Amino acid sequence: MQELQGTRRVIIENVHPDIHNGLFPAKRVSGEKFTVSADIFSDGHDLVAGAMKVRAKGKRNWTSYRMEHLENDRWQASFIPEDTGFYEYTVQAWVDHFTTWQNGFRKKYQAGQDMKVELLIGAELLEGAINRANKDQLKKLKQFSDKLKDTGNPNAIDTALSDEARYLMDDIPAEHVSEYGSILTLEVERKKALFSTWYEFFPRSAAAEPGKHGTFKDCERLLPRVAEMGFDVLYFPPIHPIGNKHRKGRNNSLDPGPNDPGSPWAIGNEKGGHKSIHPELGNMADFKRLVKKAKDLDIEIALDIAYQCAPDHPWVKEHPQWFKWRPDGTVQYAENPPKKYQDILPINFETEDWINLWKELKSVIDFWIDQGVTIFRVDNPHTKAFPFWQWVIAAIRREHPGIIFLAEAFTRPRVMERLAKAGFNQSYTYFTWRNNPAELQEYMEELTESELRDYFRPNFWPNTPDILPPEITYGGEASQIARVVLAATLSSNYGLYGPVYEFGLREPHPDREEYIDSEKYEIRHWDWDQYTRIGDVITRINAFRKEEGALQQTANIHFAPTHNPSIICYGKYDEATNSRVIVAVNMDYHHTQGGMVKIPLKELNLSADYPYEVFDILSGATYDWQGEWNFVDLNPHSMPAHVFRVRQEGR
Repeated sequence: MQELQGTRRVIIENVHPDIHNGLFPAKRVSGEKFTVSADIFSDGHDLVAGAMKVRAKGKRNWTSYRMEHLENDRWQASFIPEDTGFYEYTVQAWVDHFTTWQNGFRKKYQAGQDMKVELLIGAELLEGAINRANKDQLKKLKQFSDKLKDTGNPNAIDTALSDEARYLMDDIPAEHVSEYGSILTLEVERKKALFSTWYEFFPRSAAAEPGKHGTFKDCERLLPRVAEMGFDVLYFPPIHPIGNKHRKGRNNSLDPGPNDPGSPWAIGNEKGGHKSIHPELGNMADFKRLVKKAKDLDIEIALDIAYQCAPDHPWVKEHPQWFKWRPDGTVQYAENPPKKYQDILPINFETEDWINLWKELKSVIDFWIDQGVTIFRVDNPHTKAFPFWQWVIAAIRREHPGIIFLAEAFTRPRVMERLAKAGFNQSYTYFTWRNNPAELQEYMEELTESELRDYFRPNFWPNTPDILPPEITYGGEASQIARVVLAATLSSNYGLYGPVYEFGLREPHPDREEYIDSEKYEIRHWDWDQYTRIGDVITRINAFRKEEGALQQTANIHFAPTHNPSIICYGKYDEATNSRVIVAVNMDYHHTQGGMVKIPLKELNLSADYPYEVFDILSGATYDWQGEWNFVDLNPHSMPAHVFRVRQEGR
C-alpha cells in the first residue's frame, strides 16, 4: 500500500502542453510567454493549490510558479524564458490547509461565533510549517503563532485574517505534495523561429545581362533590393551540380536541348554532390562572401536540403545500397503520380546500411553550417524516415542551438504534425488552399487554439516554384495583394517566391497548378529594378511587421465577425509593446464589398467608452472609430485590404 501515498489527496490531470505523452518538447522562443495548465482537484471541500516547476535541462534546482485557479478545477501558471535551450517542467499540487482554515475562520467570525479555538487551530497550522521553513520564515511564523495564541487580544483576529500570514504560508513548501507523473520538456529557440520574412529566388537567374548564368556575385548585387523590400531570410533552391542523366528540359520536358540547365533539385554529377557548388554559380569563397554580405544587411541565407540524387550523383556508384534497384538493373526514380521525376532518385531509408546513411546525411548539414548557413529549408521531408529527422535535428541543435529547419511538406495533416514534433522549427501549411474567409478563420483557429499551437509553427506562402494557386491565376493583381497581406499578417512567419510574385506573373501551365516556363527548368532574366504596385505593398507590409510587435507572433489573433461573408477581419495585440493591428481583406477580387465588422475590443485592450484611431498603412487614410461595430468598404481594384495601426489615447 505504500506506493499509493495515501496522504496525498490531490489529483493532477490533463496537463497542457503535454506533447505525445512527453515524447516531444513544446516550443517557444526567447521572450515568449509559456503557459502550463492542469486540472487540479481533491476529495471533500478543502481548498487546493498548485505550482508549475521549471528548470533548465541538466540543472538540479527547480523554480516554482504558483498556479492561478481559472474555473472548473482548471489551473494555470506562466513564465517567460529568456535563454535558448531545453527546459523541464512539471506540476505539483497540495491541499491548502491554511487558506481553507482562513476562509472558514472569516465566515465564522462574520457569523459572530467564539473564535478562541479557531485561533488556536490557526496557530497549530503555523507551527506545523516550522520544519519546512527557512530562517527568515521561521521568525515570522513564531510571531504570527504567538499573536494567534493570545486569543484575548483583538489583534489576534486581524492577524488570522491578514494577507501577510497567507502569503507567508504560500511561500513555505507544502506538506503531502502530489506530483504529476511526468517531467515534460520545453524547447526555447531564438526569436527568428517565430518571426521571419522569407524571399526565394533562383541564383542562376540573377545575372544582369540576358542569356548569362547568374552567379553568387550577381546575388550580392541584389542583396540591397531584398533588404529594402524588408526580407530577412533569402532562400536559395539547391546550389549543387545538376545531373546530366535524364536531365529535364523546359516545362519538365523529357527532351532537353543542349543548353537546358536542368532542375536544381536533380542533385549531383561527376563534379560533386551535396557538398559541392554548381561551377557556374561560383566557388566556395564566393558563397561565403555572399553569406557575410547578407548578414551585414541582417539577412540570413537559407539553403535547400534535398536528400535525393540525380542518376549520376557520386553516391549512386559509391553507395548503391542506399537506393532501390529494379529487376531490370535500373534505379527506381521518384514519382508522384501522375508526375514523374526521371532525373531524381529517392534515397532508400530502409537500407540495411542506414547508420552510415544517416551519418552522411547529417554531415551535409554540418558542412553547410561550417560555411555560415544557419537556416535550412528541407525539401519533401515527409518522404524520409521520421526517426531520422528526430535524430538529426536533435543532434544538430545540441551542437548549434540556433539552427532553424523549415519543413516543406504539403501532405496529410498527421504527417505534417509529426514532422513538427520531430523538431522542425517551422512548417509549410495549407494556407495556399484556404480561399475564403470562413476557411481561413477555421484554419487559423485550428493552428492557434488546438494543441498545434504548442509545436507546429506555421510559415505561410502564397506561392512557390511548384504552386501557382488558381486564386492568383484568376484573381489578378487584387488577389496577389490580398494574399500577401493575409500571409504576412495572419502568420508571423511568411515567405514568397519572387520576383514572379511582385512582378504579377500568373500564367499557369496548361496541365498543372504551377507556372508556365518554370524557373525549375530554365534560366530567366529579370528587370529587377521595375516598379510594381504589388512590390510596393510587399515593402510596406514588411516594414510594418518590423514595427509592430502584434505581427511578430501568430497565436494572438482575434477574429472580428462581419456582416459580409466576402470580408475577413481580425485583430492582433501584443501586451509587451502595446501594439495593436486590425486587418480587413476583401476576398472577392472582382467586386467592391462593404459591411460592418465587430472589433474584439477586450482582446485588443481597447475601451468601448472612447474613440480610437485607425491608420491604414496601405492608403495613408486615418479613421476615427468607436465601439465594437464599424464599417469597412473595399474596392479590390483600388486596394483590396486595410492594414490598420490602432491607437487609443490613454491605452
